[in-house]
Amino acid sequence: MRAMILAAGRGERLRPLTDSVPKPLVELAGRPLIEYHLAALAQAGFREVVINQGHLGGQLAAALGDGHRWSINIHWSDEQPTALETGGGIKRALPLLGDAPFYAINGDVYWLDGAMPALNRLAQLWDDSKMDALLLLHPTSAAIGFHGPGDYRMDPLGRLSYRLEREVPPFVYAGVQILHPRLFRDAPEAPFSVKQLWDRAEAAERLYGLRHDGLWCHVGSPAEMAEVEETLLRALGRPRRDTSAEASAEAS
Repeated sequence: MRAMILAAGRGERLRPLTDSVPKPLVELAGRPLIEYHLAALAQAGFREVVINQGHLGGQLAAALGDGHRWSINIHWSDEQPTALETGGGIKRALPLLGDAPFYAINGDVYWLDGAMPALNRLAQLWDDSKMDALLLLHPTSAAIGFHGPGDYRMDPLGRLSYRLEREVPPFVYAGVQILHPRLFRDAPEAPFSVKQLWDRAEAAERLYGLRHDGLWCHVGSPAEMAEVEETLLRALGRPRRDTSAEASAEAS
């Protein structure tokens, strides 16, 4: 399989950080967020990765280059000047992704694996005969940096149903998925959310999920990033950065 990292968003909620830096290059625990994704993909054996670029995309390409640091070939999909949203961005990149199922990873999530890497667990569960989309899910109550109501219920067979109005479902979409290109047949030409295609797969009982068994974090705002960074440093056994000392030094 090939993989795509969705990295074209402007990151409005992370402003002012994203006024001068594209969201995937915002640092988490001293490392650009997107580098965690590339390292995870390289460890799982991926060698061909597509990244879409939009807001300040030139910085992204300059920072990552061709991917040789991770033994990965990076293929770039340009979305400028029009933002295509998640579904439209993936659709534009389909010629780079081929005819086989592929991974799509949101650029604003971070995860630590459990007993087995999540990317490998998804690959093992994928069943082309009954699935059009397979989403990695995380328990809503245990999600770090995420404060929304959640997304899906999952039946004993792994099939997903989107939450009802005012419902707080048990799982949030964790930003990692496997998609089959056939799901994009007759997809809109205008910018659209991939959620439209999930709804189509759900109606056909071809939308499935896998519960993540490790740590999962959402990075959406400066406050959420601070929460995620503190949790990550603690999980890695590293001391927390003294931001008060940094602020004092900048002031002087």
